[in-house]
Amino acid sequence: MKHDRFDELQQRLQLRFHTARLLRQAFTHTSYVNEHRQSGLEHNERLEFLGDAVLQLTVSEFLYRTFPERPEGQLTRMRASIVCEPSLARFADMLELGVHVLLGRGEEQLGGRHRPALLADLFESFVGAIYLDQGLDAVRSFLAQHIFPHIDSDGGLLVKDFKSMLQEKAQHISLGMIEYRITEERGPAHDREFVVDVLIGERLYGTGIGRTKKEAEQQAAAEAWRKLPE
Repeated sequence: MKHDRFDELQQRLQLRFHTARLLRQAFTHTSYVNEHRQSGLEHNERLEFLGDAVLQLTVSEFLYRTFPERPEGQLTRMRASIVCEPSLARFADMLELGVHVLLGRGEEQLGGRHRPALLADLFESFVGAIYLDQGLDAVRSFLAQHIFPHIDSDGGLLVKDFKSMLQEKAQHISLGMIEYRITEERGPAHDREFVVDVLIGERLYGTGIGRTKKEAEQQAAAEAWRKLPE
């Protein structure tokens, strides 16, 4: 991984690490360390352990403050639906973290870069690195900007994959091919914003705006999904 890849990541997520080694460690998988024993790199499993605890705390705090009327049992279930492999993998995918991870050849060939378990662990290690580098307030700010807005507020707090949901619904009612088109890229490199249209059978059904192409596509798909008949 080149340093400019790290720079792009930090600019896109509006973060600036004080300790570059921590950021590199967060994205170093054990398979890479095993194949590059002379590199001196540390893998991310210890950061993953720490990040899990930090997420448990910050997500609990978010739920406690956001839903003051909900009882302990319900808050516990809501937290479990956020701090779990499917949701954390979705967060990592949404933020396009997988493209930056250092993998061994075998893990790469097995498709590890897109494996949900690996992505979920990667998200935890990234949060652990932010915490060690900048503290709890920085983690809160990062989650508030990039994660919490994508969590449903109706109690079922799994982030929905609207692209998959839209595909299923469009196929069910035989509407035709789905196409996502980037219509605009705006803002400076450190604050980039993408505008994406989703067309079904050449007809515009939704428009989304996001800090990544995937995020904008999900927003567009969500709008289109709501417009389609059941």
